[in-house]
Amino acid sequence: MPPPPTTATGSPGRSPDAVVRTADGHHVVVGGRRWQATDPEIPDALRAELTAALMAARRAVGQAAGDPVRRAEARRRVHDAKLALGERGPGWWLAAPDHRRDRAAATIRALLAGRRAGASVCPSEIARVAYGSQWRARLGEVRAVAADLAGAGTIEITQRGGVVDPAGPIRGPVRFRSA
Repeated sequence: MPPPPTTATGSPGRSPDAVVRTADGHHVVVGGRRWQATDPEIPDALRAELTAALMAARRAVGQAAGDPVRRAEARRRVHDAKLALGERGPGWWLAAPDHRRDRAAATIRALLAGRRAGASVCPSEIARVAYGSQWRARLGEVRAVAADLAGAGTIEITQRGGVVDPAGPIRGPVRFRSA
């Protein structure tokens, strides 16, 4: 007997055509339940990368069933990926500045969690996800969010391969990597 059909998100029992986007495009309806849709302004390559990070985090939640510490960390990774994709929190179509900062921080963590060890992300990648078409004007905010994460010991800000002090003045191109 063949396996049951799956939706675009991989849940069994529904066919892919059971996913319906609302008229305003802000939500999808799956099996009668309404869910916040992924932000359509996220570039395709970054959306695919964040979706892969989300799926890896969901698998990690299941694999950590007997370990509450690992399970909590995996759930945090799921939350970060969903927030980065615009599927959690205030709607991506709303211009909530505090939420955009939270989304930028979640995007940094989600992209770094999905990349190989030692890999880095560019501030413009974060800005494109969190701020959409206004990304160029928001690069300073992304740097400020990264400085907060670096101050907390979550990430490192690098320039020409060396770590820079997040409290000091930083000029020129930088990248972010896991601490």
